[in-house]
Amino acid sequence: MGTPDFAVGTLKALVEAGHEVVAVVTQPDKPKGRSKELVFSPVKEEAVKLGIEVLQPEKARDEEFVEKLRAYGADIFVVVAFGQLLPKSIIDMPRLGCVNVHASLLPEYRGASPIQWAVIDGREYSGVTTMKMDEGLDTGDILLVRKVKLEKKETGGSLFDRLSVVGAELLIETLKGLEEGTITPVPQDDTKSSYVKMLKKSIYAGKITKELGHIDFTKSAEEIERLIRGLNPWPSAYTHYNGKMLKIWDADVISDVSGIGSEENAVETDAACGTVCFVDKKRLIIKCGKDYLSVNEVQLEGKKRMKTDAFLLGCRVEKGTVLK
Repeated sequence: MGTPDFAVGTLKALVEAGHEVVAVVTQPDKPKGRSKELVFSPVKEEAVKLGIEVLQPEKARDEEFVEKLRAYGADIFVVVAFGQLLPKSIIDMPRLGCVNVHASLLPEYRGASPIQWAVIDGREYSGVTTMKMDEGLDTGDILLVRKVKLEKKETGGSLFDRLSVVGAELLIETLKGLEEGTITPVPQDDTKSSYVKMLKKSIYAGKITKELGHIDFTKSAEEIERLIRGLNPWPSAYTHYNGKMLKIWDADVISDVSGIGSEENAVETDAACGTVCFVDKKRLIIKCGKDYLSVNEVQLEGKKRMKTDAFLLGCRVEKGTVLK
């Protein structure tokens, strides 16, 4: 059971490892674009290529769907970012239970979007956990865990790709251990659950929305830089310039600006937060609540993504401009 790209690698790994995949369960086809043409989920696309039967229930609790699952007589259900909570009738159905592949070091970052939040929060490590599912949201007993150290310029997209591979490998290892009886499930310690910043307190990772990407320049440059990386490639971090959305794809934090510019064009250190406090032909620096953000790559609404020097060639940004 799975829906997004993250689950595709796991499906491929199951087939390549010789496991018999009797069916794939994914979310219903969704309309896309102006034409509203229905498109397959990434998992459905892969299942069709592999010749595997696909089930797409509107609700996993539908009795007809539950009975169809029961008819397969599967030994185990594998769940990877399916997108719906499963009822007890499904969780208890297979002989070996339901195994979930979750992209965090549980019990940290239960719920939606754990990959982006690990980057946004500046965690040193993320990883993948396989767990035996129960009726809660990512609360089941832990089976195996694999840690992954985040790179200095890790983005939500790059970590997504890395953990997708790790998750597929860890699942195959988990299934082998369950078959051989070498894995002892370990209950999660809720006292070690983490809380997500910028959302109401919860032990669950908050859903990523477009609004989260609106940059608040009263925050520190370090926090903003992490937000930019965490929301790259979706939904992206942005501000507004001359009434148009300006996405910021890459930036660096600058603490000391004393050596930047010249006597005629120095950094305005007393500028308000969100102000372009320095600009020349190649650099654009923004004042933040703490330190400064040097912008490396941007995308103005209706334009292509480009390096800052190329952007400044075609767009005359004045020092003192306030981004909102």
